Amino acid sequence: MLGGLAYWFLKPPSLNPMADAQAAEAMALVQTHKAQRAPTLRQALTDRVQAMADRGQGVRLGEWRVERERGDVYIVRILVREEGTKQWFERDYIWRVNLDTRSVAALTLPAADLMPAEPGILLP
Repeated sequence: MLGGLAYWFLKPPSLNPMADAQAAEAMALVQTHKAQRAPTLRQALTDRVQAMADRGQGVRLGEWRVERERGDVYIVRILVREEGTKQWFERDYIWRVNLDTRSVAALTLPAADLMPAEPGILLP
């Protein structure tokens, strides 16, 4: 038990966002951000993974990770492994969070696919 507590306390901040209050805030901003087809990004991602699992497709949801990029800007990411026809592949969902402006921007296509449409942009 003592070894587990020491590991939790000493692990790098990217593995333990709760050790940094701003990192925890950045993660919360992403997870609770409005999504395109769900109330939040976290719910949209959970729904997507659950739909794949319900179809019998192998899928593994990784852990949420957060790292400070610079100042009050953080990178939040989560990796999803999906079973393809012959092998597994990974989708990296990455967002940049600016705590000063409280803004969340998708950095990868999978992350952008979950984000709500911006006003003035027509979707097919």
